[in-house]
Amino acid sequence: MNVSGIELGDPRPVAGGDICRAWKALFDGRQVFAKTLPAPPPGFFGAEARGLDTLRVDGAPPVPDVLAFGDDGLVLDWIEPGPPTRGAAEDFGRRLAALHSAHMPTFGAVDDGYIGRLALPNAELPTWPQFYVERRIRPYLVALSDDECRPVEEVCERIEQLAGPVEPPARIHGDLWSGNLLWSNDSGVWLVDAASVHGGHRETDLAMLQLFGAPHLDTILAAYQEVSALAEGWQQRVSLHQLHPLLVHATLFGGGYRARAAATAIAALSTV
Repeated sequence: MNVSGIELGDPRPVAGGDICRAWKALFDGRQVFAKTLPAPPPGFFGAEARGLDTLRVDGAPPVPDVLAFGDDGLVLDWIEPGPPTRGAAEDFGRRLAALHSAHMPTFGAVDDGYIGRLALPNAELPTWPQFYVERRIRPYLVALSDDECRPVEEVCERIEQLAGPVEPPARIHGDLWSGNLLWSNDSGVWLVDAASVHGGHRETDLAMLQLFGAPHLDTILAAYQEVSALAEGWQQRVSLHQLHPLLVHATLFGGGYRARAAATAIAALSTV
């Protein structure tokens, strides 16, 4: 099996995501993880490789080494999975705070990314409210009906009131649901699937963790707060930060996510 120009031995299918095919294989005497996708969007695997490199910060959650990437796939170091533990969750919360504290130059990124199969526009803007409206909300409104759009458009109009205190651009994962946390057998939590990395608002990552739940979530949040306290009122802003991923899901899957996105916009508006 050849992926991105390197020959992999003994490839075996493993769980690894809803979009790509995932493999455990051998390369140069070591175990590796490979992802492949027939006819991927342009730059799909390159975006993930760049994201992993951007997340590689001292004191932050670990990320696997990128061994190769190309149009046909991505090859990473193999990380042996393990059970979620409270100790690992506490360590991860502290490390996530360290990652966010390694600030980015501005909101956005030099290159666009991906979230799922969808393109993720990252053209930089000077403030987070501008960035969130123009790069994270409006590009995904096509999935909603006119009625469902109305509360979301009102969020866009009132974003300065809703956004909370001004914060510098944090280095965020950008798609931090529990499936992108890899709990390892050495009691660590690794970050994977990093094609959405950008300079953003740190509350976005924490809201995404809360959207679909994560093991030991309360421990993660408490440990994070010990290192880097969140601004007053952050709990009331969770719905605002969850609006983007729900719009993404509405675009990808439709169904109840459309109504849920509209309801989340209404919830965000109710906080001010």
